[in-house]
Amino acid sequence: MDRARNEAVEWPTLALLVICYAVWALGTTWVAALWLPLGIVVTGLAIALHSSLCHEALHGHPFRSRMWNEALVFPCLCLFIPYGRFRDSHLAHHRDAVLTDPYDDPESNYLDPKVWVCLPRAFRWVLQVNNTLAGRMLLGPLVAQVVFLRADWRAIRAGDRAVRNAWAMHVPAAALVLIWVIHAPIPVWAYLISIWIGLAILKIRTFLEHRAHERSSGRTVIIEDRGPLALIFLNNNLHVVHHTHPDVPWYRLPALYARNRDQYLARNDGYVYRSYAEIFRAHFWRAKDPVPHPMWPWRRG
Repeated sequence: MDRARNEAVEWPTLALLVICYAVWALGTTWVAALWLPLGIVVTGLAIALHSSLCHEALHGHPFRSRMWNEALVFPCLCLFIPYGRFRDSHLAHHRDAVLTDPYDDPESNYLDPKVWVCLPRAFRWVLQVNNTLAGRMLLGPLVAQVVFLRADWRAIRAGDRAVRNAWAMHVPAAALVLIWVIHAPIPVWAYLISIWIGLAILKIRTFLEHRAHERSSGRTVIIEDRGPLALIFLNNNLHVVHHTHPDVPWYRLPALYARNRDQYLARNDGYVYRSYAEIFRAHFWRAKDPVPHPMWPWRRG
């Protein structure tokens, strides 16, 4: 781990960034012109990978310099999520003591049971469907965006400068991508579908990353998948390893897990899946847990 932080440049991450932008450029141009459905899918895959690379950047990769890391992922390929907001909310999420907290964990999908019972029936139905993997992939991008925009609008109206500044920086980041798309063979409507595909893929990763558990160390999953999804997610499926060592680059996580597998599984109380195929079989149509937090209120541990 120390060796990883002593690297001036993490070349695997830098190389993957180049590949990601190249695939995105090809998907929006040559592939889209060749056959639009394929261009949409290829572009969506690149958008998903770019989000994972943004996650690497906010954790200090591939350079030691925050400025250079953020410059590398400046173009907002997904258009709708400012990098600054993703960075700040995700780093807040890394306070393990508040994982799954309906109020203090920005990435929690749980609600306070008192809030849940006051929601209109239609909203509760949508959120229940959203707690299946099929629903999370189909409805999740829209549900998350609505919740996110609502919270940020409230924060801006309350005078939160950090949120306002993140959105101000987002304008040129999104405009840069829109200018490309407008002049590329891929239609704007098709690019929006690509964004949906990219976000839907990411929802597979985040679907059950965390669970309600009395111990904070028992709330974070391990998915021992080594297939294409693990590459798109940059091994963040080994999620308890990432939460334990957030400064370790993505390409070192599998070896770190392999050396200490028993320790990590003891740490998270055996919260493990063998593959994403297992998750699809178990939860594609069936909710993984209730929307209201099943252990709320709790004593944080």
